[in-house]
Amino acid sequence: MAGTMDILIREMQIGDYDQVYRLWTEIRGFGIRSVDDSRKGVERFLKRNPTTSVVAVQNGRILGNILCGHDGRTGCFYHVCVAEGYRKHGIGYRMVRAAMEALQKEGVSKISLIAFKENQVGNAFWKGIGWNERNDVNSYEFVLNEENITRFVR
Repeated sequence: MAGTMDILIREMQIGDYDQVYRLWTEIRGFGIRSVDDSRKGVERFLKRNPTTSVVAVQNGRILGNILCGHDGRTGCFYHVCVAEGYRKHGIGYRMVRAAMEALQKEGVSKISLIAFKENQVGNAFWKGIGWNERNDVNSYEFVLNEENITRFVR
C-alpha cells in the first residue's frame, strides 16, 4: 500500500461506477440492491445528488466510496466503504468530511445513516468519529419495488 496522503477525495461521477461496484462486491457483509445499486439506479441517484457523493482515489484506483444525498433538510449516507487493506488510515474520515462539507454548502442541517447492527466495523467507525447512535426512534420501511432485492456479499 502506497502512502495514504496521496489519496484524492473527489465527487463521484457515473464513470466511477464499475470500480465502485467492484469495491462493493469485495466487502464482506455489504448489501447490494438489485435495482438501486445497478448502473441505472446509481446514475439516477447521482443526477439527483450531483455534488454530495464521493470517492477516494489513489493512482486511478477507487479505494472508498460514500453515496450521499439529501431531501433539502436531512442528508443521508449510503454505502460508506473503504477497501479492507486501506482502513484505519483516515480515508473514511476524509470522505465523511468531504460529503459533510458538500451537504453544508447545500444548506443541509443534519445527516442520518443506517448501519446494520451486525456491522461491527462500521458501527465502531461511526462511534469513533463522534456520531451519536439513536435509540429513541424506530426504523420503518415499505417496499415499493419487490424486484429490488438485497444481496449480501459473503
